[in-house]
Amino acid sequence: MGLLSDPVRRRALVRLVLRLNAPLCALSYAAGIAWFLALAFPPLTQRTYMSENAMGSTMVEEQFAGGDRARAFARDFAAQRRKLGALPVAWLERTMRAVGLEVYTQSFSRTLPFPDETHERYMVSGTNVYGILRAPRAASTESLVLTVPCGPDSPNSQAVGLLLALAAHFRGQIYWAKDIIFLVTEHDLLGTEAWLEAYHDVNVTGMQSSPLQGRAGAIQAAMALELNSDVVTSLDVAVEGLNGQLPNLDLLNLFQTFCQKGGLLCTLQGKLQPQDWTSVDGPLQGLQTLLLMVLQQASGRPHGPHGLFLRYRVEALTLRGINSFRQYKYDLVAVGKALEGMFRKLNHLLERLHQSFFFYLLPALSRFVSIGLYMPAAGFLLLVLGHALELWMQLHEAGVGPKEAGAASGPSPPLPPAQGVGLASLVAPLLISQAMGLALYVLPVLGQHVAAQHFPVAEAEAVVLTLLAIYAAGLALPHNAHRVVSSQAPDRGWMALKLVALIYLALQLACIALTNFSLGFLLAATMVPAAALTEPTGPRPLYAALLVLTSPAATLLGSLFLWRELQEAPLSLAEGWQLFLAALAQGVLEHHIYGALLFPLLALGLYPCWLLFWNVLFWK
Repeated sequence: MGLLSDPVRRRALVRLVLRLNAPLCALSYAAGIAWFLALAFPPLTQRTYMSENAMGSTMVEEQFAGGDRARAFARDFAAQRRKLGALPVAWLERTMRAVGLEVYTQSFSRTLPFPDETHERYMVSGTNVYGILRAPRAASTESLVLTVPCGPDSPNSQAVGLLLALAAHFRGQIYWAKDIIFLVTEHDLLGTEAWLEAYHDVNVTGMQSSPLQGRAGAIQAAMALELNSDVVTSLDVAVEGLNGQLPNLDLLNLFQTFCQKGGLLCTLQGKLQPQDWTSVDGPLQGLQTLLLMVLQQASGRPHGPHGLFLRYRVEALTLRGINSFRQYKYDLVAVGKALEGMFRKLNHLLERLHQSFFFYLLPALSRFVSIGLYMPAAGFLLLVLGHALELWMQLHEAGVGPKEAGAASGPSPPLPPAQGVGLASLVAPLLISQAMGLALYVLPVLGQHVAAQHFPVAEAEAVVLTLLAIYAAGLALPHNAHRVVSSQAPDRGWMALKLVALIYLALQLACIALTNFSLGFLLAATMVPAAALTEPTGPRPLYAALLVLTSPAATLLGSLFLWRELQEAPLSLAEGWQLFLAALAQGVLEHHIYGALLFPLLALGLYPCWLLFWNVLFWK
């Protein structure tokens, strides 16, 4: 307490902090980036292991042998689909009843906020078909789900055929202790969302659907299957769900275990697992997979039907059959046996999956990084925002400025306190920046029809162009609110505004990193250095270029280029720009359809905060 109450000793402490702050911030940022890159290397990456005792052994004998039956079902389904031009609901009902299921249908409709040009749809209506296999050994209190999404671009005929063949096989077994729901949805994720909302009797997205006539027990786990070929060379698993949610790690371990038992080749992010983790090549390959997962998770998109199940606390995975030019091929029997083994092990569960991790990163299917090991990377980056401490000391310590920090640290007589900066002077820039964020969130969808009437563009293009126009208009606004600050302390106005902006940014990034580490880390790695360096003195063009290059929109654009580079499908500038525009439209659309939070986070939080730093840079 004596150190803080003695003015001379307090001033010495201030000088020490001001002198060491810049090198400590630089060191902290470098440590955060280095820590993240080291996550793919042992010992930070650990071997996966099964935590749930009921799923710890694969000693079940898979008996599925209905490959021919699955292929026959697939041919009939494809023929009926071509004939009708839509999901053959009547044929599915007939076939499911023939194999012994309780069959029900659900109709749904949804008018999108603006046309989805990627899938060419606007007013969507469809029908879901599902059959329930009642457990012969227990009451209908718990259930499992096997679902196949069907859409115009992904008919999934072989997946439907395998689902029906598995239903016929499961019907002949007596050991089921949980109901099993076999679900075929129309219009991909829209049908899945409609069914989930009706099953849980909620309406969170404005979907219009008929109530379900048949229900099973509480859903414990779900598997989504996507197959478009009679043979596969590998099974790729998708784990990233809506808003970065992940399934319990034990479910992923179960998938890998049965793939190994059946000799199936399994991949993550389309990448094979490294075989040698003792050399540098293995961890470097794992780093590519980890970066792909970070980019996928940061997008907040559901990368498969499983991503919507996670919202309802249902652990789920999406399995995609890949038919590439690899030498070894696997038929539907091998895939069916893997699914049968997984469902039999899930049938043993006495409670929901909870013993393993819900927060993790995956450099490979057999390796994971737990939350306790990857959070320090974000922590080191956020420490850079400790630059706010320097500003606070300069604002509250009389007579201490940046130039005095390097002076001799000897005692000096106390100086009269400098004039403070009222909070009222900061209200105008804060309100203007927040209003721009609100306009960015509200106006593109509300004003799409007006823009389409006055300009030769479609509604979807009008939404994207309005987004870009409002985003650019925020840079051109004459933020002259700082003129109300007293002329006796001209530098203290921008220092106070930057202090508020740094605290605002730190709170946002910390909260985002706790729920979606990937998004929080990417934003911190790009925005933090520019936020710490920005000030109206010094090389203003350089700071302006740095701010623009680290803005939320530039971060999205750079992430798209990095994502395609890691997928070994690099983009040209023109292709990257078109993909960027499509990503903007999809981000807005998925927020209104599924409740994805990336768009409101950027529009209402990070963009206004970034505008505050832009305001600081051009402070007069």
